[in-house]
Amino acid sequence: MGMTMTVGIAGLGAIGLPLARALDAGIDGLRLIAVATRDTDRARGRVAGFRTPPRVVDLADLAEADIVVEAAPAAVFERIAKPPIEAGRVLVPASVGALLSRMHLVARARETGARIIVPTGALLGLDAVRAAAEGRVDSVTIESRKPPAGLAGAPYLVAHGIEVTGLTTPLLVFRGNALDAAAGFPANVNVAAALALAGIGPERTLVEIWADPGVTRNTHTIRVEAEAARFTMTIEGVPSAENPRTGLLTPLSVLACLRGLVSTLKIGT
Repeated sequence: MGMTMTVGIAGLGAIGLPLARALDAGIDGLRLIAVATRDTDRARGRVAGFRTPPRVVDLADLAEADIVVEAAPAAVFERIAKPPIEAGRVLVPASVGALLSRMHLVARARETGARIIVPTGALLGLDAVRAAAEGRVDSVTIESRKPPAGLAGAPYLVAHGIEVTGLTTPLLVFRGNALDAAAGFPANVNVAAALALAGIGPERTLVEIWADPGVTRNTHTIRVEAEAARFTMTIEGVPSAENPRTGLLTPLSVLACLRGLVSTLKIGT
């Protein structure tokens, strides 16, 4: 295509760092120019060995890039998202759950000409869900089973006094809609949020979260009842060693999303 888009990344953890390394290694049409993290000295150390080290900047300055990838704690989501939206850039959020309660950002992007592109993340089948949602969809359910360590400390568990350490059998810790799940498990349900946005919305998308000592992978099962199709899909994602709340597939999904923005041939809707 002959077009090169510049990229800025907020966060250099389990998602941002592998993504930054892949971009530095070379992706046609994409060039990493900036990163931003809470600890700037650590960030400089992490990118010092890159072939072309990006600048370490403040969050607001990431909007100088054509594409801003949000890969940071959900608590700073709005600080990351606002500048590129105001500048009419492309925002690729990994913390999709944080977007559900901030749909005013989507409205603002519509006004400024910005785009918000949600990557598939550690999920599968979003193309099928999006296609089905063009017609009538009766129900969408996602059941997530995670090793207890990957759920420990979630605000919902703390607020309800639910203890997941030392479990010997699976425990259903949450059942409700995707909007409530995102508020209670901000680091755990980005997959449910992406599913909700692809399908019938966060209030109608049912979420079950299990702390399961019998699994070593983050396991998500999606069930869809629609006029055009009925389907069930299960994915078992390998948790990141750096952050068990994040799957190894997530940074790869973001990378695939970025490739799709500059590719001559793009597969999938």
